[in-house]
Amino acid sequence: MLKINDLYVSIGDREILSGVTLEVKAGEIHAIMGPNGSGKSTLAAVLAGRETFTVTKGSAYFMGVDLLALPPEERARLGLFLGFQYPVEIPGLTSVNFMKAAVNEQRKYKHLPPLSAGEFLKLMREKMAVVEMDPAFVGRGVNVGFSGGEKKRNEIFQMAMLEPMLAILDETDSGLDVDALRVVANGVNKLKTKDNAFVVITHYQRLLDYIVPDIVHVLYKGRIIKSGSKELALEVENKGYDHIISGT
Repeated sequence: MLKINDLYVSIGDREILSGVTLEVKAGEIHAIMGPNGSGKSTLAAVLAGRETFTVTKGSAYFMGVDLLALPPEERARLGLFLGFQYPVEIPGLTSVNFMKAAVNEQRKYKHLPPLSAGEFLKLMREKMAVVEMDPAFVGRGVNVGFSGGEKKRNEIFQMAMLEPMLAILDETDSGLDVDALRVVANGVNKLKTKDNAFVVITHYQRLLDYIVPDIVHVLYKGRIIKSGSKELALEVENKGYDHIISGT
């Protein structure tokens, strides 16, 4: 589904990713861990199409298509979803109108007719139940006045509505209390199928207690220095990144 080969990325004169190679198959959950400044969020941003960064070498293919050759909107239409570390607020645009436009744009790309108002509301109620979201939130501006946990929950709701093939969740656990973390993680687990895939970027093991990864990668100074099973995340939790970095 996603194949990254020897990817190098810079911003200005500073190299941030230094040869990342990664393959994510359908039905898999990959966790990417690493200390601050290791390049985790940069990798997510580059895959989503953020133009701040420059790819200097390597490739990234998604669903057999050259991802790096596509503008951000085409990557989204193809089925790539990015859950932001810090979701933005959009005053003046309600969540219901935002999601209706997004869902129907996706359907248009797939040569499907737009959903009627009734069909859309039915779908929205079903997906809100997945993330235990209060229906009152959809009448408010996108993320406006939301707490950190509500913003993250809203992103999982958006993901549920769009049904992407690959979801990249950039530190979704950041700022969440235990209850919000459980709700968000349960939403992800309910949305996982044999046909889609997830890349979960996190600092901490606690998220992976709820979203159990198939493969864990440790990213350090722009390179994946170790990959393994879910036990690798426990090793990081118990012994720290220095232990992984030093190889002792």
